[in-house]
Amino acid sequence: MSRLPPSILALTPGTLDDRAADGFPSRVSSALDGGLEGLLLREPLLSDRRFLELARELRGLLGAERWLGVHDRAHIALVATADAVHVGFRSMAVDELRAWCERAEHDLAIGLSTHAGDDPRGWADSDYVFHGPVRETAKAGRVAEPIGFEGLAAAVSSCDRPVWALGGLSPADVVQARECGVRGVAALSGILGRDDPGHAAREYLLAWEEAG
Repeated sequence: MSRLPPSILALTPGTLDDRAADGFPSRVSSALDGGLEGLLLREPLLSDRRFLELARELRGLLGAERWLGVHDRAHIALVATADAVHVGFRSMAVDELRAWCERAEHDLAIGLSTHAGDDPRGWADSDYVFHGPVRETAKAGRVAEPIGFEGLAAAVSSCDRPVWALGGLSPADVVQARECGVRGVAALSGILGRDDPGHAAREYLLAWEEAG
């Protein structure tokens, strides 16, 4: 059975080059010490070779019990024994990706990034979705406008896939996000982009527990 992400999930920055990738696992270790249970690796600047090396190193840090997702590179997700492959609007279509995974006889979970205006009927082939950005982020204007918590709640109610909220959410936003019915929160700069990733992870996890 495919494994869904944990309630609090960290995303890697998406800007790592070879040199930055060398020191990155230490930041992940700090977040794991703070209780983080899952990570989505999304580094388009790295070659397949370096991406695979990093994925394997992170799989070793996470162990079998914690969750590892890989963005876009399904072939690397298989080789690195990741739990999921996550795609966006520039990626292979979800139904084609699922057929590929079935031919490879690997039960990867398939995640999909979605935005305001997307048709929820197109989410049905995924196992889970990220929806956002909820708040304004540095990336928001280049991809989609912020949806706010009202838009987040509407997305959750309009589909039968579990939803993770994404985009500019701090620990202080977790209660409101959870009230919208999300299964979890995905943080980009909020955890691994902080000076102390372990402390940041604990803040999110505590906020989620208190919200429940």
